[in-house]
Amino acid sequence: METPFDIVLFGATSFIGKILTRRMAERHGFGDGKDSQGNEGKPVRWAIAGRSKAKLDSLKDELGPAAVNLPMLIADAGDEDSLNAMCEQTRVVVSTVGPYALHGEPLVRACVETGTDYCDLTGEVQWIRRMIQLYEERAKVTGARIVHCCGFDSIPSDMGVWYLQQEAISRFGQPCQRVKMRVKAAKGGLSGGTVASLMNVIQEAASNKALRKELANPFSLCPPDHRSVTRQPNVTAAEFDQDLESWVAPFLMAAINTRVVHRSNALLDACYGTEFQYDEAMMTGRGLKGRGRALAVAGAMGGFALATAIKPTRWALERFVLPEPGEGPDQAAQQKGFYDLRFIGTTEGGESLTVKVTGQGDPGYGSTSRMLAQAAECLAFDVAEDAVGGFWTPSSLMDGDLLKRLQANAKVTFEVLTASTA
Repeated sequence: METPFDIVLFGATSFIGKILTRRMAERHGFGDGKDSQGNEGKPVRWAIAGRSKAKLDSLKDELGPAAVNLPMLIADAGDEDSLNAMCEQTRVVVSTVGPYALHGEPLVRACVETGTDYCDLTGEVQWIRRMIQLYEERAKVTGARIVHCCGFDSIPSDMGVWYLQQEAISRFGQPCQRVKMRVKAAKGGLSGGTVASLMNVIQEAASNKALRKELANPFSLCPPDHRSVTRQPNVTAAEFDQDLESWVAPFLMAAINTRVVHRSNALLDACYGTEFQYDEAMMTGRGLKGRGRALAVAGAMGGFALATAIKPTRWALERFVLPEPGEGPDQAAQQKGFYDLRFIGTTEGGESLTVKVTGQGDPGYGSTSRMLAQAAECLAFDVAEDAVGGFWTPSSLMDGDLLKRLQANAKVTFEVLTASTA
């Protein structure tokens, strides 16, 4: 069915929503199709959406006189009629309205019911699981393709593993049974929205034993019949990585990234192997300094989780330390940010492969906004119209098409560093 818009940005006045709006304007003009760089040069029809007309008008003012005709839609996360009306006007909805566990479900439900494709940048694993349980069967009926985790969590991890496995199959004739991702270097900041989402997950888990058990399950996002008897590695403290000759520490995003990668394997018919193993960690260097950094990172993460779980210290963090919703790194910091990830894979036969994935821009904002925009465009223009509805991951639905877009338009690179036979 033809719709007035290809893409609608819901939550355009949020911190990340404003950045995403600017990205879209840079590529596609202001909704009129002029100067469009996407969809093979064809006009891209897009609009911004949110609950406050005043804030949307203010955003258009910030974008300059050329944005006067940028289409905007009024929709409230708590008003299902307005959400349904918005969904019926577009092929794809991109949501930046978090914490998703608090505000995200009505829009997912509206997209599922109207058969509208959807993507977001959530990293809230417990909420994603709940959405899958509640709405996946209905999405298969209506044809809605729902793709969570289209930002730094978890596109670099998900697409990095997918790329490595394609290379392994091409070079060795089999996938890597054991893959680990290590953050070699990264620079970036946190926004109030990201902090609010993170604290909400910790707060929920602190009071819910069943949720804590669920969050500890590496296959929590997989279909019920997808399991492995092989124990999954998990870096929870400072340890030494012999392959990289570096100390490593826990990585904050590992809890969501590993689940997304395992779900991709499940949705791709276990093409990574039925006993596939995957984990993530941060490299902190060699020697005593590297060990000291790893201990410090592990201690800080544990201390933050504990402080967040206790009401008085959580209040103090929110009041005096952490950024407020709507706050985040400035434009200069977003541009100076970067990340360098290494994926090391080993096949059952002993062959090994090392892949490097890099991104320019602050991981959570500068780079995430580019990746989210490309995921939305890929959903709108590259995914086959007869692709099955349901809850997908970036790699399982968009695979090579998304890889091309990321490299061409999102300043994300994928390259093989080393490959060796047994």
